[in-house]
Amino acid sequence: MEQRVSISMSDGVADVRLVRADKMNALDPAMFEALVATTERLSKEKGLRAVVLSGEGRAFCAGLDMTRFAAMNENGGNGIPGGGNRDLTVRTHGQVNFAQEAVWGWRQLPVPVIAAIQGVAFGGGFQLALGADMRFLSPDARMSIMEIKWGLVPDMAGTPILASLVRDDILRELTFTGRIFSAQEALTYGLATRICEDPRGAALEVALEIAGKSPDAIRAAKRMLNKLSVDPGPALLAEVGRTAEAARQPEPDRSGPRQYG
Repeated sequence: MEQRVSISMSDGVADVRLVRADKMNALDPAMFEALVATTERLSKEKGLRAVVLSGEGRAFCAGLDMTRFAAMNENGGNGIPGGGNRDLTVRTHGQVNFAQEAVWGWRQLPVPVIAAIQGVAFGGGFQLALGADMRFLSPDARMSIMEIKWGLVPDMAGTPILASLVRDDILRELTFTGRIFSAQEALTYGLATRICEDPRGAALEVALEIAGKSPDAIRAAKRMLNKLSVDPGPALLAEVGRTAEAARQPEPDRSGPRQYG
């Protein structure tokens, strides 16, 4: 796990960093494994009060490492994030599958999570940021629901969260086009909590402030707010998995003669 994600604890705050800076913290199978292992570890961490999630180097997370998943396909795997032979329709962590847990796990942590985003948060990296309770962006940060570029659907549990944050037409436009949008646009859309020159520093400051509050009240408040903002049922998350599987299948041949009337 240490090769992909680092964790340091201080005053009840977990400082979690993606440490694949040479690849802009892109999501390869090892990163998926590390993210899931990290949320599982933090969920059992005594004295945890808040979490700051960030990426080392010039990017928060550039999304899927497509070269790694293409190699998995060529070697007989199916290229599914989190393991060569995992089936996205199988619920491995309650409501969600393994790849979704890399995002949904942050949502389900009992304490607030703040994502500090610099550079880019594209595709799966953007969905990872959505798992946080708050998102602090640098002025030059850029985001995108980029999955359409690869012929994929955004199936990592971010879409149900997005549906509670932005207008339906904006969500559709960003999903269908994969357009890259700025930090200021993210703030306008409701996807950024604040824009700051040092998002990680600001996030750590807020996390420390939260850590000084009643831990029981903070945890109860997060449970309440999760239910108020988005509480997707198993059917919705399962449908996202089925849609992702269907998107990987070739289109049926519709070139034959058609009959009308």
